[in-house]
Amino acid sequence: MRTLFIFSLALLSLSAVAQKVGKPETYAKTITAADLKKHLYIVAGAEMEGRETATAGQRKAAAYIESEFKRLGLQPGAGSGYQQQYPVYQDSLLEARLEVNGTAFALNTDFNANASGLDATMRFSEVTFLPSGLTADSMNALNLAGKLVMMQAGGGMQYAALQGKGIAAILLISPAYPRTTPPMLRSQMLYSFRKSITPQSFTISPSVAQAILKTSVDSARLRTDNKPYKADVLLQLKKQTTELQSSNVLGVLPGSDLKDEYLFITAHYDHLGKRGDSIINYGADDDGSGTVGVLELADAFVQAKKRGNGPRRTIVFMTVSGEEKGLWGSEYYGDHPLFPLEKTTADLNIDMIGRSDSSRKGDTTNYVYVVGDDKISSELKPISEAANAKYTKLELDYKFNDPNDRNRIYYRSDHYNFAKNGVPIIFYYDGMLGADYHRPTDTPDKINYPLLAKRAQLVFYTAWDMANRPQMLKRDTPLPKLSR
Repeated sequence: MRTLFIFSLALLSLSAVAQKVGKPETYAKTITAADLKKHLYIVAGAEMEGRETATAGQRKAAAYIESEFKRLGLQPGAGSGYQQQYPVYQDSLLEARLEVNGTAFALNTDFNANASGLDATMRFSEVTFLPSGLTADSMNALNLAGKLVMMQAGGGMQYAALQGKGIAAILLISPAYPRTTPPMLRSQMLYSFRKSITPQSFTISPSVAQAILKTSVDSARLRTDNKPYKADVLLQLKKQTTELQSSNVLGVLPGSDLKDEYLFITAHYDHLGKRGDSIINYGADDDGSGTVGVLELADAFVQAKKRGNGPRRTIVFMTVSGEEKGLWGSEYYGDHPLFPLEKTTADLNIDMIGRSDSSRKGDTTNYVYVVGDDKISSELKPISEAANAKYTKLELDYKFNDPNDRNRIYYRSDHYNFAKNGVPIIFYYDGMLGADYHRPTDTPDKINYPLLAKRAQLVFYTAWDMANRPQMLKRDTPLPKLSR
């Protein structure tokens, strides 16, 4: 009888926990256009200097997000603090030389060197020219190991195919010389040790190419010529590597009976930074909109917990940096998780939800692009669509959901670094911004704040279900085996 009594009490206790999860509408309404606007004019303001990774502007943005997490009473998600620091390695070009048959050419006037190349001096006696019209079969038949290769710039597919050929260096012919605005003489990377070293890369003017070919660089030659040319070419690069710091910012709302399972809500808070002292890439939509969405979602869940309707699972609100550099912050988190990935039920990632895609067919005032909800877990899509049908009634557009879509959106935001580690994801997105994409004109005054609030509320309702359902999401749908 005693055993039965204890078992009955346990059932009553679990039932009470389940009953404490109230209705989400009250808390979703706290996600307002006015609050989102207030946050965004700060996050995408001039003081943040465009929030480029590993700069003072990014650190200011991280400090603001951390202060908001503290104000809400979220627990620190990175040990004793809120920021998961990670290193960024920056190569700065100190010197570059290019000589052909003893004749020196001038930096910016005739050539430029990629600062991420090897700190080395290379001397070649032969250059292999690859025309733009070269077929894949012809390229595969070439032995290019250790060679200096020259080709026309802009041949993306051809350049990618060369990466596995073992070439030593590459010269890319560009008409953009002399350059009135020199390129940045630095590059950054997440890891200083690499699995493989890419070829030394120099961009050259047609006059340099002509000195190598000993003839004019005409369009016919660029399309069809394919042979080695005798030329003594010296390439020299000297650089300095500096270790910088960046961070992901994590605030944690502990769950109740399922507190050892986790739901992540993410966005990237970095952007492109400044050009010179006066031109700022504000990044209001990309991804200031997602960042402030995370802040408002955190606030809504905190209000729910204060009224006795906290989540059963622990919710981790994470804003990452380095997305614009190549998903660095989320990659670093995936390699150094602070919470078990196998216990992470899902990641809901928000990257650009404040504007409309003018090229979209149909209504541009009541939609959101949804990516990834039919992958990894068969339970994702029904949850997402049910939440939308019951509460927000947005048009869910799956235009970018195909991994083979030419825009490759599935691979281009931070959810991917959860997905590749087996965590179910949904990515919320408003589409490309046309002329404002990655431009200084992506500003807070252009945001549709009511639509931003409605989209954020959809994420909230979806998260509410995932945080409170009895079981973690199934992982029963294999990811397509496609390289990024």
